[in-house]
Amino acid sequence: MKDRIEEIKQWLIKGDHDLGTAKITFLHIPEYLDTVTFHCQQAVEKYLKAYLIFHATPFKYTHDLVYLLDIISQLDADFDTFYDTVSELQGYAVEIRYPNETIFLSNEKIGNALTIAKCVRDIVVAKMDITIDYNDIIDK
Repeated sequence: MKDRIEEIKQWLIKGDHDLGTAKITFLHIPEYLDTVTFHCQQAVEKYLKAYLIFHATPFKYTHDLVYLLDIISQLDADFDTFYDTVSELQGYAVEIRYPNETIFLSNEKIGNALTIAKCVRDIVVAKMDITIDYNDIIDK
């Protein structure tokens, strides 16, 4: 179990790096909206995968947040309420990174993406009762 906890912490830390990158970019380079939303999606993906590893539940490695949430919802019905919010981030995975994909990103959508990522982090960490120190930029 100790090795699994260390693996989970590494997933959480990587998620925090994505969320921190999103937040720093949002605060200092606000015109990079696609980068902000991409890193929010990546953070949530890592937090959900950490939760699945915590439960020793197999999953395929994918960017599909709804797929990950489907598996988690079978373990914990509390996550059923996240479908709408996680679906909002789904389109920010890979597609938004290419120039031929146009997604309108309003300030509201950016704010939602940051809020969703932080909320998923908070719930996953609380449910696993694992403490991870992180840079407080995430809370700004």
